[in-house]
Amino acid sequence: MKLVSVNVSHPREVAHGRKMVRTGIFKEPVAGRIVLRGLNLDGDGQADLVNHGGLHRAAYVYPVENYEYWSRELDRDDLSFGQFGENFTVEGMTEEDVHIGDVFRVGDALVEVSQPRPPCFKLGIKMAMPGFPKLFLASGRVGFYLRVLEEGEVGEGDEIERVRRDPERLTVRETSHLLFLEGQDLKGARRALRVPALSPGWRESFEERLVTAGDDDLGTTKRGEESG
Repeated sequence: MKLVSVNVSHPREVAHGRKMVRTGIFKEPVAGRIVLRGLNLDGDGQADLVNHGGLHRAAYVYPVENYEYWSRELDRDDLSFGQFGENFTVEGMTEEDVHIGDVFRVGDALVEVSQPRPPCFKLGIKMAMPGFPKLFLASGRVGFYLRVLEEGEVGEGDEIERVRRDPERLTVRETSHLLFLEGQDLKGARRALRVPALSPGWRESFEERLVTAGDDDLGTTKRGEESG
């Protein structure tokens, strides 16, 4: 596994229909080494701090293997690193191979996978395709966010080492499909809630599903988390 590119940007105003919106999705590769901190990378910024950045979404990761898929699917040859708004373009870390709660050493930093990426309309702006977020979500090639356990310098070419696999083995792709495409799956929701590293927002969504269904196991799940 390898860090292929580190990409950052400051938020900027872009046209969206008849109005302007502020977004930090236009990431560009940077040379040299920069520090990954608890909230984000040095030199990076987010316009929407409710849905991007912060403790549970400090960096967004996207596998380089997906670039080939989208190039074929969209018949495009203009996709460059940072295209999908990712901070880290990586090799060997596809959504089928990475689990929520896995811990990795990248450069001098230690990180933990916290959630898949839910696409928003700004990805459609970046791709010049308003309908792209739906294609992105359906594909399962959504990438994932990281929580920073130890801050440190990172840079292009760094080897990435998995130092812990979460015992639940719930992959990024399974988690994304479970929330967005399998809305009646209560067993899957209970499984997701057994992963301590799952970000609070996603945890609340799965808890709400169980509450709505009148699932009696939700209290048991919470008690198990507290005792653990």
